[in-house]
Amino acid sequence: MSTPFLAGLAIAGAALAGKYGIQAWQSFKARPPKPRLRKFYDGGFQPKMTRREAALILGIRENAGAEKVKEAHRRVMVANHPDAGGSHYLASKINEAKDVMLGKTKDGGSAF
Repeated sequence: MSTPFLAGLAIAGAALAGKYGIQAWQSFKARPPKPRLRKFYDGGFQPKMTRREAALILGIRENAGAEKVKEAHRRVMVANHPDAGGSHYLASKINEAKDVMLGKTKDGGSAF
C-alpha cells in the first residue's frame, strides 16, 4: 500500500527537481558574458618609443633599475635573436627598448 505512494512521491520530487534544474540552466545561459582579462598588450609599436612601451617589450616595470633592464634585455634577446631564427625587426625594437630604459635614446628610433 505504501509502495505506490512512495513511488508517486519520488516521481513528483524528480519532476520538481527537473523543473528547477531547467530554469536554473536557462537563467545561466541568459546571463551577460563577463569580459575576459587580456594578458597581452593590444596594439602595435609607437613611432617614437616611450618608456611604457619599452617596459612592455622587455617585460619589466617602467621604474626598473639598470641591472633588471640588462637582465630582461638578455632574456628577451636570446629568445628573439636573428642568428637563432628571430626577426631583425624585433631585435632592433628590443635593442631600442633597452636604450630607452637606460636613457640612451637616439632621435632616429628603429632602423626599420
